Formats: sequence, structure tokens, C-alpha cells
Amino acid sequence: MLITALKTPDEIRASAGAKTVIISCEGCKEVHFPEAEALALYQELKDSGNALKVIRTEYVCSPENLTVQTKKHLDLIESADTLVVFSCGVGVQSVSEKFAKKPVFAGCDTIPLPGYQGVTPLEVDCDQCGECYLNSTGGICPIASCSKSLVNGQCGGCKDGKCEVDKEMDCAWERIYKRLEKLELLENMKYPAKLRNFAP
Repeated sequence: MLITALKTPDEIRASAGAKTVIISCEGCKEVHFPEAEALALYQELKDSGNALKVIRTEYVCSPENLTVQTKKHLDLIESADTLVVFSCGVGVQSVSEKFAKKPVFAGCDTIPLPGYQGVTPLEVDCDQCGECYLNSTGGICPIASCSKSLVNGQCGGCKDGKCEVDKEMDCAWERIYKRLEKLELLENMKYPAKLRNFAP
């Protein structure tokens, strides 16, 4: 079972650019989604002129489905400054992979509970670790994508972009650096490692 909790309204407002497209995943029946609170935030962003569109869909964790569901909105997504995704961490990472040239931000934290998690065929995961780091790391999870789950940068064991623990695995922090560099968000790398709230 998945349980998502909205990030604070201030954090979501800070993530929203001048032109934001919101993608809200409503696929997993196992996900408890704070619908009323989210709708109030959608409306606030729309009223302030920050939200261009709210795309309410399902299973954004599936690249094929995400492609189909966003096809008619591609011009709007292209014109957006940022994408804010209301889903578990897998959905945020899927959107980040699909729209790699756009800053993608999580609107939710995923509370740790064991159980079924989406329908994604990707090799991305959400460790359901509470306070989500994806907003600081370009939509690439340092917890699930790094063999050592490091949150404060590369370990120093990376060689030719590969992890020292698994030579077939790309170093998560090298991927994060390259993504942030492409998005011109390298300032995000300066954030101090923080104690995570495991139960938002």
C-alpha cells in the first residue's frame, strides 16, 4: 500500500514557476491521495496565474501510458517553466525521465509502508522514505538510485561514471550532477544534507 502526503503549501508554491503544469497521478487504488487539499492548491495556483494546466491522469509511472496521456498537452508542457507532479516518487522520476529538459518537482512525500507500488517497468524505485529529496536532485532519487543511498554527494568510488559496488550501474550522483547542469540548477548541489522526516 502507498500513502502520499502533500508537501507543505509553501514548498509547493516555491516549486511552481511563473508557468507551471501540474501532473496529478490518480492511478493506484492503493494510494491514499489527499484530494481536497490538492484541489485547493491547484485552484490557488491557477488563480494566481502560476498553473497553466492541471493534467489529471493515472499511472504516470508507466512511460507508455505517460506518453499517451500527455500527448495532447505537449505544446503546453513545452511552454511551461516547471512541472509539479502529485504522485509517489516513482511517478515523479518517470515524468523527470520523459521531460528531461524541464525542472520537475514532487508535490508529495511518500510515507513508508510495505506493499505494491505502481505499474512501472522502469528500474527506478521509491523507497517510500518520507520527506522526498527529488526536488533538490533533478528528479533522480539518491536513496533508491545509489548503491549506498548517499544523500550528500558522490562517495569517491565512481570510475568512468559507474558505481564501485555495481560496475553495470551508473553513478546516481553523476547522473544528478549532469541533470542539474543541463537544467542550469547546479545551485541545488549546495543544499546541506538534512535529517529527513520519515513520517510527514
